[in-house]
Amino acid sequence: MLGSKLEGMNHAVSDIDKINTFDEQNPPAKGKSVLGLRCNPIPTVRIGVVGLGRGGGAVDRLSKIEGTEIVALCDLDQERIRNSQKTLQNNKRKEAAIYTGEVDWKKMCERDDIDLIYNATPWELHVPIALYAMDHGKHVAIEVPAALTVKDCWALVDKAEEKQLHCMMLENCCYDFFELATLNMARQGLFGEIIHTEGAYIHDLRDAKFNGYYKHWRLEYSRYHTGNPYPTHGLGPIAQIMGINQGDRMEYLSSVSTNQFGLALWAKENLKDDERITLSERYMLGDMNTTIIHTAMGKSIMIQHDTTSPRPYSRIHLVQGTKGMAVKYPDEKVAIQPETHSFLKEGEQKEVLSRYEHPLSKFIGERAKQIGGHGGMDFIMDWRLIYCLQNGYPLDQSVYDAAAWSSLVELTERSVLNKSCSVAIPDFTRGAWRDYKPWPVIDMDKVLHG
Repeated sequence: MLGSKLEGMNHAVSDIDKINTFDEQNPPAKGKSVLGLRCNPIPTVRIGVVGLGRGGGAVDRLSKIEGTEIVALCDLDQERIRNSQKTLQNNKRKEAAIYTGEVDWKKMCERDDIDLIYNATPWELHVPIALYAMDHGKHVAIEVPAALTVKDCWALVDKAEEKQLHCMMLENCCYDFFELATLNMARQGLFGEIIHTEGAYIHDLRDAKFNGYYKHWRLEYSRYHTGNPYPTHGLGPIAQIMGINQGDRMEYLSSVSTNQFGLALWAKENLKDDERITLSERYMLGDMNTTIIHTAMGKSIMIQHDTTSPRPYSRIHLVQGTKGMAVKYPDEKVAIQPETHSFLKEGEQKEVLSRYEHPLSKFIGERAKQIGGHGGMDFIMDWRLIYCLQNGYPLDQSVYDAAAWSSLVELTERSVLNKSCSVAIPDFTRGAWRDYKPWPVIDMDKVLHG
């Protein structure tokens, strides 16, 4: 069943001759822009969580944030439902309503006592649930990537504009500690003019794909698609630093992928007398994908994806400016003029990171580390989302970010299948990026003093 669904999703790249002929750059708007959208404050944010695999951790984090109420839970797995109800009990929260049917998420979205739908389902359900939730007056937070096709990216933008609601992608890596620090450094001009950035998702998932994810949506998706199916962990933090959709935008890209080697080799060496050995040879997803992006203001971005090679984990996170640079992996390093032939010495590095620690991680970081979720960044993300909703502030990432960052899923595939020819990236803001200044990630005066 899932395979047939994914084959249907592959229509966008089934005919290479049509790869660059989509009339998608400037479709007519169905509502006014939601850049800087301010909605009525919600003192107590009432939440429905759908998808309790990854969403199970969110139930725990959200129930530890003041001014939240977990109203409803939705999942097909009864054990996950029970575990999340126990989590609520352990956090001294009342039991949530439960939904367990195949399309019961619709019933959850139709409730009139929910403000936010927290969508942590498999990829193919992100957009249908988000659209239905907004149709029923709910703000939406969606796991990554928000959408798999350019058409669906536009659908999210159109619906958010039509309904004047928030639709945020839950890109937790925007809230990791070094990423926040480099954002603060960039905003304060330490690097000068940012001219180039690099990001990646390099994570050896061979064992997990076959054992933890066999017949699962991630592995199945790679049978029918190439390019970069998971671009936003590397792209999100550097896009924020570069002011993408806020004074600049991604204009076009060129993408190249290797053939698929890693899955077939791993299966051959680790699976005995198993049909998955031959199935692994049919995956389209190349081992390493490298994508170069050119921005409207003449900057460049490199994004990589590799989940099938024996390499240490890396998101790269490299920021290059006219006065200095920073890079996260394999070690956090900063180089600043006048001496940029080498990185700062240990003492100097520590001083700079302390001086430029982002106000958000300074305020909530230690608590976030104790609560957990990828080292604390998940909690920072959730806390900040709830804080903005409670106070009626614009969110740190808009629906335009969700659309632009996620559009690479399809656009990189188009480029790879057309011998890496450049592919235009739609302007999901319809030109509004030119006049919009970056919204601060947090205003500490308002946090501390109201």
